[in-house]
Amino acid sequence: MLLACAALFGACSRAEVHRQEAYVFGTRVDVSVYGSDPAEARRAMDAVLREFDRLHAAYHAWKPSELTRLNEALARGETVEVSEELAMLLRDAQAMAATGGELFDPALGRLVALWGFHTDEFVPVQPEPEALQALLDARPRMADLSIVGRQVSSRNPMVQIDLGGYAKGYALERAAAILREKGSTNALVNIGGNVIALGAKGDQPWRIGIQHPREPRPLATMPLYDGEAIGTSGDYQRYFESGGERFSHLLDPRTGYPARGTQALTVLITGREHAGTLSDGPSKPAFIAGDAWREYTRRYGIDHALRVAADGRVEVTRALRARLQWVPGSQADLVVD
Repeated sequence: MLLACAALFGACSRAEVHRQEAYVFGTRVDVSVYGSDPAEARRAMDAVLREFDRLHAAYHAWKPSELTRLNEALARGETVEVSEELAMLLRDAQAMAATGGELFDPALGRLVALWGFHTDEFVPVQPEPEALQALLDARPRMADLSIVGRQVSSRNPMVQIDLGGYAKGYALERAAAILREKGSTNALVNIGGNVIALGAKGDQPWRIGIQHPREPRPLATMPLYDGEAIGTSGDYQRYFESGGERFSHLLDPRTGYPARGTQALTVLITGREHAGTLSDGPSKPAFIAGDAWREYTRRYGIDHALRVAADGRVEVTRALRARLQWVPGSQADLVVD
């Protein structure tokens, strides 16, 4: 009888996808867990969302946080002791900025603020030319930071750290670690288009879409395998229009203005250490570089990438093209190695 009950219980406990959504980091977050125990899945997803709330509060770019306290100290020319975690994030972001030729640089928080992107209720603004030029002349960059253990200082008081283009990738890393700790080894985490996959959805891989930057549909779909992550930088995520022009939050440090040459840049990070983090920051220099995008994805060892140019032309690497299933009406205009 006991064996029969056990068999019956097993038959009734079918695996399925359990989901929770939230709004964190200024975007929609979706956590999906595939499993047969709803309570276990819920505990794991709750733990992930609590961690996201912690990260959001700790490293907020303009509301009181450990990061804003650091920025205030740097502006006064002071050395400040930060948490082990923040010191690690700063070192990693510093190295990532150097690899990308400083086209994407988290030290440009003042520039982001000048364009009005440091607010929950976004109000479009264009910087005063004098203020913009003064900031360009000061040239704040991550290389100005000195990070010795937990002691952080800057030789440039105009440095203001904004981890907005980096933190989502780190959050994916934390989510993956927490899910594994909780026993949820088949899951998909999506933070506003930055996605990491664990395991699979039953006998099928997880499947995601690459958003069309100008239409409410995907360009293509693709499988995402265990340990892989994908991220997109696009001018359709945070932007305003003025005088018939689109001004996005992806700013070119060489000009101080939003980058113009690209609508969207997607990178797929195959299973490797720090795949989540690499799905976020490295897409920015490639986006900003315009027609030179492939040079910048190579700098990070990324072979799977897709770009939608300003004129709508779709360019894709040979490696990523082999993974894509194009939506009718979409195709690659150029394939590169």
